[in-house]
Amino acid sequence: MPGKRLAERGESGESPAMSEPSPDLPPRLRAPRVISTRTVALIVASSMLMEQLDGTVLATALPAMAHSFHVPPLRMNIALTCYLLTLAMFIPASGKMADRYGSRTVFRAAIALFVTGSILCALSQTLPELVAARMLQGTGGAMMSPVGRLVLLRTASKSELVSAMAWLMIPATIGPILGPPLGGFIVTYFDWRWIFVINVPIGVVGILLVTLFIEEMREPVKTPIDLVGLALSGTALACVMFGIEMAARGAAGNPVTWALVAAGVAAGALYGRHARRHPHPILDFRLLRYTTFRFSVISGAFSRIGAGATPFLLPMMMQLGFGYSAARSGVITFAGSLGSLAMRAVAPGILRKLGFRPVMVWIGFLATGLLMAMAGFRPSWPMPAIYLVLIAGGFFQSLMFMAYNTIAYAEIPRPDMSAATSFYTTQQQMMLSLGIAISAAALGASMAVAGHTVPKLGDFSVAFLVVGGLAMLAPVVSTRLDPAAGEELSGHATRTVGEQKGATAVKIAS
Repeated sequence: MPGKRLAERGESGESPAMSEPSPDLPPRLRAPRVISTRTVALIVASSMLMEQLDGTVLATALPAMAHSFHVPPLRMNIALTCYLLTLAMFIPASGKMADRYGSRTVFRAAIALFVTGSILCALSQTLPELVAARMLQGTGGAMMSPVGRLVLLRTASKSELVSAMAWLMIPATIGPILGPPLGGFIVTYFDWRWIFVINVPIGVVGILLVTLFIEEMREPVKTPIDLVGLALSGTALACVMFGIEMAARGAAGNPVTWALVAAGVAAGALYGRHARRHPHPILDFRLLRYTTFRFSVISGAFSRIGAGATPFLLPMMMQLGFGYSAARSGVITFAGSLGSLAMRAVAPGILRKLGFRPVMVWIGFLATGLLMAMAGFRPSWPMPAIYLVLIAGGFFQSLMFMAYNTIAYAEIPRPDMSAATSFYTTQQQMMLSLGIAISAAALGASMAVAGHTVPKLGDFSVAFLVVGGLAMLAPVVSTRLDPAAGEELSGHATRTVGEQKGATAVKIAS
């Protein structure tokens, strides 16, 4: 009954962020003009461009960085997981921070923190230094992406949401397209440290645009930040994920590994008890009572395991398994992002034509099948065939995630939007990180069984099949979703009603 809930809260289909700024803001913080949803989406996307560019460039550079730090390539997965883990730890506080201090203030500060972390990454001389700098980046990213998305959600009406998400993702997709070839070019012909320096000008432009065009928005009712919940949830996520990461590096027999996992499980149990009693927990599991949100969270969790593993496995497979240079690897691996970019223009029409459930089920099966097809990549494959798999996989996977990311908020009332955004983004980053850890563990296990000291093509195949098998559970879960779910967002119901009226008119005329 989402429509009833909206009516009870006095909400209409109008854009929430034309929503009044908080009345306690001084006049200089109140926007004197209305900014279009498209403009806000493109501004928010500038931060996502920087973050996506950073992640995809780094994935291509991992083998070269491993050589620079004198560590095995498999250990470099920590450069990715520590960032994603930090995101998951601090994202829960992002919505509350935006409500209390203002979305523009928090968004701008987050970009500045991310840029500072990037500079420190470029200056790192050892792997521990890089990990610390990446965690500082992650702290900024934890506020940057969810608060940016929250700004957009408060700007767009429900009828605009699919289109707004598509506009948001177009510039953000440029990062994954440019990232692999740019990273390969930098690593091959310059120094890997420059991959972090390129964030600086993008971040400066983003801060300027936010200052000029983003309205300062706060919730009139300020709820206290759940510091106890933040500490418990952060401890649970950190301990469990670092325990899994240690196991992936072959330390499964180390007592410290199991101590970390046990501490994480204990902290998680304590947080569950705390969340049931706290009126405004940092991660509110009560949001799972909304059906579309629950299905998006569960199905998206399995899919993101595969999505998180691919940027880690594919460049390493091309460089260590195929023997390609970083530059050649980057020119190949960016193909998936081309498919993703092509999807952005047609996603609203596809969702309007099919609805959410068919996309989440049938497109989900297709996208996951293409992910598992990467297990069969070999140097003997014709290059057009590899490109076809990557482009088609990027297209269908991106369409599937567009459906997940949009339908998640179909039933969420505006007062719960901050909490929902924090919860959803935390889960998203945690599963991406888990995908890297699981793929690294599968890769390491295959190497151990085969007696390899350096991963071979067969080891990469095993890792792709493991994460692909887990991702295949996503469309299976989505088969339980109501076929009519999300009609208000996709416009699928409107089209159906129109067709029914047309059919009725034909019958009357005849």
